[in-house]
Amino acid sequence: MKLLTDLLTAIFETAFLNCGYDKTLGKVVVSGRPDLCQFQCNGAFTGAKLYRKSPLSIADDVSALIKPDGMISKIEVMAPGFINITINDGFLLHYAEQIFHDKYKGIPQTEAPETIILDYGNPNVAKPLHVGHLRSAIIGEALKRIIISTGRKAIGDVHLGDWGLPIGLVLAEMEEKYADRIPPITADLLNELYPLASKRSRADEAFLEKARTITAELQKGSIKYMDTWRKMVSVSVRDIRKTFDRLHVSFDYWYGESDSSKYVPQLLQILSEKNLLVPSEGAQVVDVSCESDKAPVPPAIVIKSNGSEGYVTTDIATILQRQQDFKPDRIWYVVDFRQNLHFTQVFRTAQKADLIPASTELTHLCFGTVNGKDGKPFKTRDGGIMQLSELLDTVVNCSYEKLRNTDDIDMNFKKETAEKIGIAAIKFGDLINHYSKDCVFDIDKFMASEGKTGVYLLYTVARINSILKRIDSFDLTAPHSYGIYSQSERELLLKLALSGNAFINAYNEKSPNIICENAYQIAVAFSKFYHENHIMSESDGQKKASWLALCIYTKDMLQKHLDTLAIDTVELM
Repeated sequence: MKLLTDLLTAIFETAFLNCGYDKTLGKVVVSGRPDLCQFQCNGAFTGAKLYRKSPLSIADDVSALIKPDGMISKIEVMAPGFINITINDGFLLHYAEQIFHDKYKGIPQTEAPETIILDYGNPNVAKPLHVGHLRSAIIGEALKRIIISTGRKAIGDVHLGDWGLPIGLVLAEMEEKYADRIPPITADLLNELYPLASKRSRADEAFLEKARTITAELQKGSIKYMDTWRKMVSVSVRDIRKTFDRLHVSFDYWYGESDSSKYVPQLLQILSEKNLLVPSEGAQVVDVSCESDKAPVPPAIVIKSNGSEGYVTTDIATILQRQQDFKPDRIWYVVDFRQNLHFTQVFRTAQKADLIPASTELTHLCFGTVNGKDGKPFKTRDGGIMQLSELLDTVVNCSYEKLRNTDDIDMNFKKETAEKIGIAAIKFGDLINHYSKDCVFDIDKFMASEGKTGVYLLYTVARINSILKRIDSFDLTAPHSYGIYSQSERELLLKLALSGNAFINAYNEKSPNIICENAYQIAVAFSKFYHENHIMSESDGQKKASWLALCIYTKDMLQKHLDTLAIDTVELM
């Protein structure tokens, strides 16, 4: 399906062209003044500069050629040159019904196939997921689903941290503590060992050097450490999956840094052949500085002085791997803002070495941190870093307490419902803000039943479910509207009809918050419609059928939005 704005633009482009003006001036946008009109064409202002005529004169010329028809009900020129547009109710109803039956829900599908790789999640082996992993996981998952909604191919890669110094620290701690009598490796054991090893490495230089040596030996394939390392990876991945599953976050590939390590020899050969690799204090580096840099950008260290590979190396090698395996048009990295310099080095090295075509987009979508109400990084009560599973449990328990005394929900489903509501509260509370901003974790705000919250969205869907369950003689699979009987209906239908614009804008801006905002606006419009019209007691059969159809259209579109955000709905609340 074509967007409403595109259908209107085609009409106005023809009119501008027939008046002797540039057709691109005919772009139609959603009105910034919904109290005046639904759509606007503001091309007359740009045309005034090009053709040395008044905007009002150009607007009059164009509007005179466009007569109200099956799509447009009214065109009005307003000083100093706005063209205000209102569409026919009949056309709006038909368009909304088309969206309901369209498998893409009115979202235009790309004509040029594209493959986009998303690098998100980024958990570390031997370390539990903490609150800092929340944003990468849910932002990346939402972006992946937005990409898919536009007809593009999205590939999600978790990119495990399984090959660097943290692994060496844990292996060194195991060796020091257990020697050759290593106990069965469990998630609890790894969660116990890493904090000890990390703390020790900051105070004990000899221990730190041992961990670095072990890391280098592991990366060279040491039989001594490989078996233990494989067990660590297997145990960690099982534990990590459990938490990601709760968030409805999934990945097409569970590749790690170790997978890209296989491409390092090829990478080194390419860098050497292009004379990019130079020695520096025992290490091998690539100069990635540019004259335009406003701050110094240090060289990318490809091979450290002890012969080991760093994160820069494996990330560059990963680009080589991805190019050979998938030939992506774009690679988006959903990683926090502290890695800005890192990705500058990685991207510049890959581009200087021609590891990817010049047309391939490499983008670091850097997000802010999760903070408490005080604006400081979110911590546990004792000041430690909160595990992600603990954060989820806190919100789900809060949700359960609110449902405990609710009679409408069967006791057997209360815990399941509480889980869905709690997860929705966390995810929507984060995603409603642009990813570049810090997220303030406020459980009371997130769990509020009013305002821009996931709970409010779920409540709206549950309210519609309640209405539809009370209807016996209505075919829910084939809803049909007979007319628009109030302004609140018209406003809601227009919100539904413009949802395709929201999805396309969310893709273009790489911003899931646009989907959140549109879902909220639909819910608000539905609430107004619901309170102004008595659906169940309406005696006019056609009017009641139209209102029920609108309920179904709204539920269907809200579920599309929430599914794109990887949020489950609930039957009752």
